[in-house]
Amino acid sequence: MLEHPDISASAGAHPAPRRLVLLGATGSIGRSTCDLVAQSGGAFELTAIAGGADAQALARVALAHHVRFAAIADPAAYEELKAALSGSGIECAAGPEAVLAAARYPADMVIAAIAGTQGVLPTAAALALGRTVALANKESLVCAGSAVLQLAAQHKAMILPMDSEHNAIFQALGGSDPAQIESMVLTASGGPFRLWPRETIAKATRDQALAHPNWSMGPKITIDSASMMNKGLELIEAHHLFGVPADKLKVLVHPQSIVHGLVSFADGSVTAGMACPDMRVPIAHCLAWPERIRTHVPRLDLAHLGSLTFEAPDMDRFPALPLAMDALRQGSGLPTVLNAANEVAVAAFLDNRLDFYGIIHLVAQACEAALRNGTAREPETIDEALEINYITREWCLKQLLT
Repeated sequence: MLEHPDISASAGAHPAPRRLVLLGATGSIGRSTCDLVAQSGGAFELTAIAGGADAQALARVALAHHVRFAAIADPAAYEELKAALSGSGIECAAGPEAVLAAARYPADMVIAAIAGTQGVLPTAAALALGRTVALANKESLVCAGSAVLQLAAQHKAMILPMDSEHNAIFQALGGSDPAQIESMVLTASGGPFRLWPRETIAKATRDQALAHPNWSMGPKITIDSASMMNKGLELIEAHHLFGVPADKLKVLVHPQSIVHGLVSFADGSVTAGMACPDMRVPIAHCLAWPERIRTHVPRLDLAHLGSLTFEAPDMDRFPALPLAMDALRQGSGLPTVLNAANEVAVAAFLDNRLDFYGIIHLVAQACEAALRNGTAREPETIDEALEINYITREWCLKQLLT
């Protein structure tokens, strides 16, 4: 574990700022992180950032936070980024190797918030240097969970869960013995289709699926929330993060998104992680860990809310959830296949090439094919996981052409 600087605001103390690398600086997690850094009074310093293809947005972050290095994944955006940073003294580069360079930049903590499988190698690069990684890229553990954890253990790196549900569980655990856990519950808002009948969901448009009631997120994760695949992926992530077997992991639909996770213990007690639905809460917890910092996020007022409601997930209307749960139970490389197929299927839906339930149909077909042809083997390394990911993606793309 890294020795972290004391960032408490005690009188007369002038601690050195905690140095941060932010991977995924222009996404929703990145924007929330930048907001917290700006409000921290110098407790944090962004040293390097990485983004996808939006050169202007990445340049704005780089200039606002006086970073030393900015990497953009899309090589075609390099000249635009270079021009936007001209005269600033900020070094910039483009392409996958540039993103890896950002991940390896000297820092106390790396925020891994690149969406999708593209975030796996940068996350691994940071862990290989023994860095503390605040993980908001669930695909790293869904795609290559065992290999990523082995890498972290080998290099004595720490993974802090930044997703709201996993961060809530992390806080609710309070260092308890995992053997005393009877069950672990991740909550789901239910998304925009929570009350829709199956036949209406089947006809859902792209815009309807992107209209999440509680959270402002990127398009891919928003579609995953609408299908509840996101919750299935989070169960797989929780299995790796907390070492909890599949039969102890559960999902509860909670439309208010106030309770983010619950842990039931052997003595009958239950602890819950609660907060207003604002990603700055789990981000702040990770940034300051093991201390806490004051934020300006809305405070939870239970009297004002009046009531909180919970319901079991409907496995018929949301078949992505049982599909993901089955992949977790079967293990081996099936979660890797599931994740890869889902990425292709969601992209096809967003491009109006699949209907909404077509997403799940393609993912289920990919899982069945992988079991038949041996693709769903247990990946022993990150490279093997990425090979399974590539094979699955190619298989799915071919299905979309037929």
